[in-house]
Amino acid sequence: MNGARKGPLSGLAVIEMAGLGPVPLAGLMLGEMGAEVLRIERKDARRAFLNVPPQYDLDRHGRNILKLDLKHEEGCAALLRLVEGADVLIEGFRPGVMERLGAGPEVALARNPRLVYGRMTGFGQDGPLAARAGHDLTYLAYSGILSMIGRKGEPPVPPLNLVGDYGGGTMFLVAGVLAALVERAGSGKGQVVDAAMVDGASMLAAPFFGFSATGFWRQERGANLLDGGAPFYDAYEAADGGHVAIACLEPQFFAEFARLLPLDASLAGAQYDEARWPEMRKAIAARIRQKPRDAWAALFEETDACVAPVLSPDEAAGHPHNRARGTHSTKAGFLRPEPAPRFSRTPGERAAPARPAGSLARFGIDDDERRRLAAAGIIGDGDASKD
Repeated sequence: MNGARKGPLSGLAVIEMAGLGPVPLAGLMLGEMGAEVLRIERKDARRAFLNVPPQYDLDRHGRNILKLDLKHEEGCAALLRLVEGADVLIEGFRPGVMERLGAGPEVALARNPRLVYGRMTGFGQDGPLAARAGHDLTYLAYSGILSMIGRKGEPPVPPLNLVGDYGGGTMFLVAGVLAALVERAGSGKGQVVDAAMVDGASMLAAPFFGFSATGFWRQERGANLLDGGAPFYDAYEAADGGHVAIACLEPQFFAEFARLLPLDASLAGAQYDEARWPEMRKAIAARIRQKPRDAWAALFEETDACVAPVLSPDEAAGHPHNRARGTHSTKAGFLRPEPAPRFSRTPGERAAPARPAGSLARFGIDDDERRRLAAAGIIGDGDASKD
């Protein structure tokens, strides 16, 4: 491989089975926390669905790329050799695919009992829908979460693919893998992490199940405190076509907002009177339309009224707070967020573009064996940026 990376996971060896969506983001995060991530791509694979130029391809950044002929018996044997030297394997195939390759959890853990085997699917490893295809929106629909997102009287709104793929998927896979590594430190044993996007998205909404049980949350979209139902928790169009986000839930914050807007005194004293909400929404909307977005941003910037301009990604990167924090940076020719979270003693580092795998000794394959496998066409040498 190409040397130890910086970060709290420095020295950890991770195998990422190539795919799309939540598993590549997990690989990026683990790599930026310091893990040595070896991405296994099929030797004959083509990335037709997302043909991203390599300098922008964050599904590969921070990894060493190894192209492996998994249709060949010796390629599958080489994968198991690599597993023997790994701490973690993450994969996002349908249930049964890794087993058919001869590298399912039972075989892999027999070869390496300390392995943490992370499995990412939409529906999980079992259940009636386990073998079904789907995407983020599919899993959100089955979780019940999609039904909660959208305007009153309108169809549900896809929240990009942030909630299913990356929130319910990536984040729960990473959390599960890290929890299993902590447990392994005491037991010395690995285990399987079954991360399903339906499960994870459902867990993200756990507080709302509690709210619903108390009657605080209604099933109807756009009729609740946090779904745009409350006029003081919503986005409004300004005079220039920009938008302003208003989120003054607490009475003291709402009072500050009402004073500065200003809002009629009778409405300012009726924050949680739902009968007054339509009138309050109309008054707020009319007032916000009187000034451009940035004028409102300037008025509320030094207050606790919880009012913010709705920024584009490029604008967000240029905002003084985000600049001061170094939340984004432009390196290798494009703008992207810096690694998160941050660590006081062992900071991670932003991933560089992918590279072909060098030495595989860390994973148990010496240089002579690597050359033999390459000569036999089992391992694909060459530029990792080429598909």
